[in-house]
Amino acid sequence: MDIHEHQAKDLLKRFGMPVPDGGIAFAPEQAMHEARKLGFPVVVKAQVHAGGRGAAGGVKLCQSEAEVSAFALSLLGRNLVTKQTDAGGKPVHRLLVEQATDIGKELYLGLVLDRKSERIMIVASREGGMEIEDLAEEQPDALIRMVIDPAVGLAPFQSRELAFGLGMAGAQVAQFATVLRACYRAFRDQDATMVEINPLVITGSGDLVALDAKMSFDTNALFRRPEVAALRDPGQEDPREDAAAEHGLSYVGLEGDIGCIINGAGLAMATMDMIQLAGGQPANFLDIGGGASAERVVAAFRTVLSDPNVSVILVNIFAGINRCDWVAAGVVQAYRDLNLTLPVVVRLAGTNVEEGRQIIIESGLPLLSADTLAEAAATAVAARPRMAA
Repeated sequence: MDIHEHQAKDLLKRFGMPVPDGGIAFAPEQAMHEARKLGFPVVVKAQVHAGGRGAAGGVKLCQSEAEVSAFALSLLGRNLVTKQTDAGGKPVHRLLVEQATDIGKELYLGLVLDRKSERIMIVASREGGMEIEDLAEEQPDALIRMVIDPAVGLAPFQSRELAFGLGMAGAQVAQFATVLRACYRAFRDQDATMVEINPLVITGSGDLVALDAKMSFDTNALFRRPEVAALRDPGQEDPREDAAAEHGLSYVGLEGDIGCIINGAGLAMATMDMIQLAGGQPANFLDIGGGASAERVVAAFRTVLSDPNVSVILVNIFAGINRCDWVAAGVVQAYRDLNLTLPVVVRLAGTNVEEGRQIIIESGLPLLSADTLAEAAATAVAARPRMAA
């Protein structure tokens, strides 16, 4: 789960992170009020769950109330399209109005969960203010990486070593230790999966300030972090994912036209790879999970069909906990209840596979069957021209 910049700053501030003074506005009048309290100049930032806001026109340095009002009017209630969003962008419902900062130097600091080492990894660089992916590709040697041993935690020598690596000296080393400790404690104590300060700036007076902040959290741990769960903004999320979650489905929308209904994350990934290998593009990742009832299968069909780009549906089930006859009954029910006309390819394997195939055959519906994953993917790709025709 992601949260907004202002929420991440509020959380990190409680752990000792220095951040600029600021306030939240949901209307132009509120934005002007916050700006008056802070004093000009101020920086006004669109609050969306996406990076690249500055390049997309979502951040502006304002010198007057008139500028703040005009900029707020241009953003609130509209969608902001950045390089990290799709063509539809993300809706802007709130703005962060902050005191302008005298920037002397921009740095990068991030903590991520490194699954390879099963440790928290610190990533830092003297080159801040740019996307870490671009920096890693263009200047890989500019990144400093350090792993935190979970049995020891963040050691003081690590803070000093990183500070020296970032070119700091004197009082800045102690300030950086405070910044890094705030990031680590927030990461550890709130079950985060990522904390990113980009940029971490050295001001003209030599102080460290987090000018931007991002945090992501382990969704599976939210049950024990109600204060973090309360920060969720459903307006920034795909409504299809929320609808799918209500039925115990794992759904992620993609940009293709072949809808996928599959059980098991690994099988889903393999199926999407096979679709691409066959020359198609998957429209989604959807895992119906174990013990799928006919009702859950129908819900999966509804979720997939909520994407107007879908022209074919591929159902790929390898039944273990599931049963092929349950899934087949759900496919037949969905086809009839939803009055489907687009092609549906069904590949069944595993528990009660013969019973499942018999249900498909006896339904009398124009369902396309396949015995192997490769055949199912090829059949789904081949069905698209017939649909277009």
